[in-house]
Amino acid sequence: MTLVLAVDTTHEFGSLALTSDGQPVDEILLHAPSGFGQVLYAHLGQLLARHGVTPAMIDCFAAASGPGSFTGVRVGLACIKGLAEAAGKPAVAVGNLEAMAAFGTAPLRAVVMDARRGEVYGAVYDEAGRVVSPEVVVPFPAWLRSLPDSLPDALEFVSTDFTPFRASMAGTRFEDAAVVTAPRALAAAIARIAAARWLRGEACDPAALDANYVRRPDAELLWKE
Repeated sequence: MTLVLAVDTTHEFGSLALTSDGQPVDEILLHAPSGFGQVLYAHLGQLLARHGVTPAMIDCFAAASGPGSFTGVRVGLACIKGLAEAAGKPAVAVGNLEAMAAFGTAPLRAVVMDARRGEVYGAVYDEAGRVVSPEVVVPFPAWLRSLPDSLPDALEFVSTDFTPFRASMAGTRFEDAAVVTAPRALAAAIARIAAARWLRGEACDPAALDANYVRRPDAELLWKE
């Protein structure tokens, strides 16, 4: 039995999940508009206690690595790094867009997420989770135009809320593309991806986990200027 504990605190709506052999044991959707720093560990403790699991029993720990809130990404990664380090277990960081792609059904899945400031995070994955078109942060119409002509018109789009993007599809070759709504709770999908990587020997030392911001932090942008 392979137990994976996954945490996603990258957005206002986060989640926790425990999976066994890739199957969900429990998943909790959390809402923390003011941040997860003060509430995360209490919910984690309750989740583990409810199923009689201790951190030492977890085979692999996983965290959402972003994109999302810079503070939220760091909170989740720090939590998983600390737990994995204390338990002497490996860890995996999984990108949010990759986790969302797991809810698609088509051979190619164009995943899009609101990045604010009039931009989106977007990427295209195949059914095995491999990157076909890399992650970018750009306005949605510009992202559509940037997608390779080699992509079939019939690829599907995956988003937690596609409503803001629908109007921009009019008149494009993707106008009639199918849209799949991914849930806000991504932790179970992150845990499944992490379990597969662990079985392939791709989990790493928790200290090596890194954030996947896609967009650079404001402080870095201002410093560069």
